[in-house]
Amino acid sequence: MVALPIDTAKFTGIICAVPPMPRVANRETGQLRVDRETGKTVYQVGLCLMAGTSADVVSVSVPGEPTGVQVGVPVQVRDLVATPWENEGRHGVAFRATEIKPLTASSGKAA
Repeated sequence: MVALPIDTAKFTGIICAVPPMPRVANRETGQLRVDRETGKTVYQVGLCLMAGTSADVVSVSVPGEPTGVQVGVPVQVRDLVATPWENEGRHGVAFRATEIKPLTASSGKAA
């Protein structure tokens, strides 16, 4: 299946709804999923994507732990793609990004 790019600039807001958690590759052994390209652990983050008067929460996979991303924090998402999938009669859409970081990552926090 082909990955379909999503223009995140079209959203009026993107907020973390579920904190980052490592994805498990094997439930029996507890082995974590690792990104083939980077070798980093893959994390899953629940993001609330808002556009106009509607909002949807989607789970997005990202290589490496997204630091500073917490529930309620507006985030910036880089290279978001949606990939349709089908497996043994089940189907859905998998979302993946190359990076998720807090929207205010460039500004320092006042002490």
